[in-house]
Amino acid sequence: MATTPLHGTTGTAGTAETGPPPARSVLRDTAFLRLWAGTTASGLATWALPFVLGLAVLHRELGAAGLGLVLAARTAGFLAAVAVGGVLADRHSRRAVVFWSALAAAVAAPLLALGLGRSLVLMTLAAALAGAGQGACRPAFQALTAETVAADRRQQANAAMTMAVRTSTLAGPTLTALLAAFVDAGTLLLGIGLLWLVAALLPGRGAAPRPAAASPASPAPAGSAAPALRASLRAEFVDGIREARRHPWFLAGLGALTAVIALGYSATGVALPLVSRDRYGTEWVLAAAMTAYTVGALGGALVTARRRPRYEGWSALAGLALYGFAPLSLMLPVHPAVVIAAYVVAGIGIELFNVPWFTATQREVAPDKLARVSSLDFLLSYGLAPVGLALMAPAIGVFGVTPVLAVCAGACFLVPAAAALVPTARHFGRAPGPRAD
Repeated sequence: MATTPLHGTTGTAGTAETGPPPARSVLRDTAFLRLWAGTTASGLATWALPFVLGLAVLHRELGAAGLGLVLAARTAGFLAAVAVGGVLADRHSRRAVVFWSALAAAVAAPLLALGLGRSLVLMTLAAALAGAGQGACRPAFQALTAETVAADRRQQANAAMTMAVRTSTLAGPTLTALLAAFVDAGTLLLGIGLLWLVAALLPGRGAAPRPAAASPASPAPAGSAAPALRASLRAEFVDGIREARRHPWFLAGLGALTAVIALGYSATGVALPLVSRDRYGTEWVLAAAMTAYTVGALGGALVTARRRPRYEGWSALAGLALYGFAPLSLMLPVHPAVVIAAYVVAGIGIELFNVPWFTATQREVAPDKLARVSSLDFLLSYGLAPVGLALMAPAIGVFGVTPVLAVCAGACFLVPAAAALVPTARHFGRAPGPRAD
């Protein structure tokens, strides 16, 4: 399918965020380039892993049931770690959280290679560790961007970040397929470990100071360190939820994003292969539509790198709603070119939402709670996606493809429209000040 105020204040960033794009490109900032390269390495590693495991199935080193178990373990590890990672990134150095979480994913890769064809239990445990590393570093990367980049260049930085992610979705499987002609799956897994090692070592420390977060947990009696730690983690995560609730636009936008991913993205993920096979009689529609979506997303990121709409929130939510054209195109007996065009539009729209969404969250959320709020974002938007995927196939089996797609397309259009009615949604926060000349 899929996040600080101006260094500790929430009332002075409006003009800077809505003025003209800065003359000096963020891509000339060495600290950001290191962070960007580390994020790109982690993205390549993330997208390559399922493809490598799929190759292992083709080579009979892993069964189909084993592949499902390993991927499920990775998802479980991600969901278990993303909330903890958010708390730790607000409590400690965000750079340190990125380092240790990416290092955990790097260690998991050779363990996966060691278990390949030998021990499904070892592979499952290693996949859970890889998912935990991936999950813990996501909110830390998001918050580290706010520490590394000045407020007036964050939209440009977030656009560059999302372009790295989208490029990874294209390049990761492609590069893996090319390398697979020369090396085996175990070697490719070791290469994924090296990518995670780059992600761990390359980013620098954020330069922006932030206030220390006071733990709401009371001191525990001697001998109860573990329960006290669990209570502290829970209390600090709840404190992040309270921060999120202070921003109605954030809750509304997160609800809309979750609905589009859990319903729209899940529906098209299941229906597109079926429609490509049954209606058009070829697999190339599936491949072309997915490529078109990524190309559209790259185009959307390029637009948002310099685009500053007057009503930032409404524009972003309108972009999110554009995903509804993807399931809508699959409902109708249209030419394949229409399906491909709909996926281009959906890809553009998702980044018209993502980049302002990340930028507004970095601007509006208290700096010492940013990672926790970001982890809540990832936990809901990504966490409910597997549920949607699991329910979509049975729903299509009972009701048919067209009714399910109709409901999901309607949700993609209507839920963001409802979110736009929430107070503060128009600007994703307070109204911006006058534009700079």
